Amino acid sequence: MDMDADEAGATGTPAGGSPAAGLDRRERDILALERRGFPGPGAKERAIREELGLSPVRYYQLLNALLDDTRALAHDPVTVNRLRRVRDSRRSER
Repeated sequence: MDMDADEAGATGTPAGGSPAAGLDRRERDILALERRGFPGPGAKERAIREELGLSPVRYYQLLNALLDDTRALAHDPVTVNRLRRVRDSRRSER
């Protein structure tokens, strides 16, 4: 099975060189979408559907699992730690 350039480490990390190399394209795309700002209500959900081809419910399920993945933390620690803080504060409000 051949890997394309994106899977082989286009993130600047050689394939197999770190845990982040194990993230697939969809996982990296989810983190990239979370780094972006959105202008108004519905814009993020629209981007989730159009750019990732996922329902918002499925997107948030995948994102939540990704936040507990050490590979995601190694790939984008700023975004993952920010989202973990948001998730933890929402959980403590319940």
